Amino acid sequence: MAEIKLAATVRTEFGKGSARRIRRAHQVPAVVYGHGSEPVHVSLPGHDLMMALKTPNALLSLDIEGRSELVIPKQVQRDALKGFLEHVDLLVVKRGEKVTVEVPVHTEGDLAPGGNLLEHTLTALPVQAEATHIPEAVSVSIAGLEAGASVLAKDVVLPAGVELAVDADTVVLHVVAGQAAPADEAAEGAEA
Repeated sequence: MAEIKLAATVRTEFGKGSARRIRRAHQVPAVVYGHGSEPVHVSLPGHDLMMALKTPNALLSLDIEGRSELVIPKQVQRDALKGFLEHVDLLVVKRGEKVTVEVPVHTEGDLAPGGNLLEHTLTALPVQAEATHIPEAVSVSIAGLEAGASVLAKDVVLPAGVELAVDADTVVLHVVAGQAAPADEAAEGAEA
């Protein structure tokens, strides 16, 4: 995954009023913490940060007053109605360090015929990976699965260097038998 470079400005004012002023200036208040260092309060360019966070587990390279920090988003707070970024917590990571993140699960193929439904027990799989090599997603083949079939965490093929951060027997996907709608049953009864 490529690093996304952003320029950060250190904040000296705190509180609700200060955060509102920062957002009006099309910036996003954030805090950078980790590795035993003191938290650094910064503001980041709003549009650039929003675009960077469209990629799950984005690796950001922040320029904080001439000092470069490699970070990943730990918590993102969005406005409930409008969806804009309100605040971001960023965790400092080092090259070669393993981090625990959640990676989206994508499915490939089609279920066996019969109107069965696919239940996503986990939409994102907790994994442990090197901070600079976090996969964007993991793919799971559901081709031909029938009702009652399950895909466990241990069945998911992970890229090299990536390990599960969840119990291997955790259910990721489950196929549920489809139920006929009452209108369908009435139509079938009329034909008989």
